[in-house]
Amino acid sequence: MPDKNSFYYAPWERAYQRIATPFEEFIHRQTTTGILLMVCAVIALIIANSSYFDAYNQLLHSKMAISIGSWKIEHSLHHWINDGLMTIFFFVVGLEIKREVLVGELSSINNALLPVIGAIGGMVVPALLYLWVTGDTENAKGWGIPMATDIAFAVGVMALLGKRVPRALLTFLVALAIVDDLGAVTVIALFYTDTISTSYLAAALIILVAMIAINLMGIRRPLPYFILTTVLWIAMEGSGIHATIAGILAAWTVPAYSRYLPRDFSKKIRKLTDKFDDYGESDKPLINNPLQSTVTWRLSETISLAMSPLQKLETMLHIPSTYLVIPLFALANAAIPLSYEAISTMLESTIAFGICIGLVFGKLIGVAGSVILAEMMGVGQFPKGVQRSHIIGAALLAGIGFTMSIFISELAFIWDGRLVEEAKMGILAASLVSGLGGYAWLRWVAPSDEESN
Repeated sequence: MPDKNSFYYAPWERAYQRIATPFEEFIHRQTTTGILLMVCAVIALIIANSSYFDAYNQLLHSKMAISIGSWKIEHSLHHWINDGLMTIFFFVVGLEIKREVLVGELSSINNALLPVIGAIGGMVVPALLYLWVTGDTENAKGWGIPMATDIAFAVGVMALLGKRVPRALLTFLVALAIVDDLGAVTVIALFYTDTISTSYLAAALIILVAMIAINLMGIRRPLPYFILTTVLWIAMEGSGIHATIAGILAAWTVPAYSRYLPRDFSKKIRKLTDKFDDYGESDKPLINNPLQSTVTWRLSETISLAMSPLQKLETMLHIPSTYLVIPLFALANAAIPLSYEAISTMLESTIAFGICIGLVFGKLIGVAGSVILAEMMGVGQFPKGVQRSHIIGAALLAGIGFTMSIFISELAFIWDGRLVEEAKMGILAASLVSGLGGYAWLRWVAPSDEESN
């Protein structure tokens, strides 16, 4: 029943809110994703160096299938996580990229110029350094590994610094990492694809055209896009191109603009709320008034159309992508045996060394060098309050390559598990050095936000 303030509370609702509210605040903090990733990576490392490692491997290699009649897709659990669930992550990345290009930091040439230049430098230099270390060997196939920046870890570390860094620097790093993600996805599509099935690829193209068509028809319900994205994933899975690319492609077909402009939305809501008041009896619950219920439904529909599908899907998928997909990916891919022999092998491995050089020094030289040089030449300008010293700190943090780098290592050395382990050890070592180095630089070397203003 409603209380004296006319609010209805279920019997346990107040107690639940006292528990849920601080938890909801915690999961929306920028540092939380990085902390969760770190915890999952540590758990995976503990499992890999315990008696549970064999059971862990058996679980990851257990088969799971989706079948309809004679049609069937069967893969290991590890494959479903890396190729299936990670499509959700790539879909969210695609939505973020589209939003940034349309209305965010990448929508203005002046704002986008330096992050784009930094991202390109931060991809090219690490790849070249890796190739220089590995030489003309089969190990050179991993050149794409040090190109990637883990946006969750990098932003999480910077967020830990709070007001010591300018807010504009965090925005710069996010824009740079988003361009970096787009580059990594392009590399995966173009260079880490073996055989192509033209029939499946044609089917994927037809589905993509259908998604563009329903966008042009003004369909704003998320469900049709979800269904067609699932079918697109199946087609991409059969085409030979990495199935997660379906997430990026599908995201770009999602409508980015709402039905109403703000002024029209305001008028519509005001008109409906007036009707609601006219039909209503304030002392009775809504369930007793069919007319008011109808107006409420129309209010809900109007509010829904005031939000673009892109915004709704990005919000809806943020939690499962951040707190389910990425942690599962870390648990499934960060289990690396750290025996004396394994560490000795890593120290002698050109793969691990190339990744460390690429991520730590390549990102630093590529990002900071290209951005500072461009600014000195008058090509773009630093965001307000950001100095060259801040750019160096951001470049160090860009060397954290955990999620995307591990993902690419699984594609680059799919034919050799030992080389994948060497690559992962190099990624973890480089990410640790870059993370600690970037934090220390921005904490004790770069001027604080107050000092730079």
